[in-house]
Amino acid sequence: MTSIELTRHLAVGPERAWSAFADPAEFVAWFWPPRLKAIGDVDARVGGAWRLASEVAGLGVSGVFTAVQRPAHLEFTWRWDGDTAETLVAVSIEPDGDGSVVIVRHDGFVTTEDADSHVEGWSDCLDRLVDYEAH
Repeated sequence: MTSIELTRHLAVGPERAWSAFADPAEFVAWFWPPRLKAIGDVDARVGGAWRLASEVAGLGVSGVFTAVQRPAHLEFTWRWDGDTAETLVAVSIEPDGDGSVVIVRHDGFVTTEDADSHVEGWSDCLDRLVDYEAH
């Protein structure tokens, strides 16, 4: 199994960074590019479900929260629509001066190619989060 880890510095504190992942409207606002017209839902509690989908792109991803420790840590399963493989994402949010650091670890990839494509995807998403929180 292969895992990936990405880190981004945000200009907002941990509570605000937490909302970007735990609030459905906020999560949908930054996670995918606006052109995808994403819709989604987030129930950030252990056992709660989350989902993000784009009719425009014909794709969706969903999972269930397995750990929730506000405002520092979230873990959730990750499964693309139509795929049988399920992976696990852990998001850690740490204070960093006036801002915070977000660390995303995504575990359980069977192939290096799959891990590499998720590095690219997460990099794009987290860059959008940095921009979103800067405004």
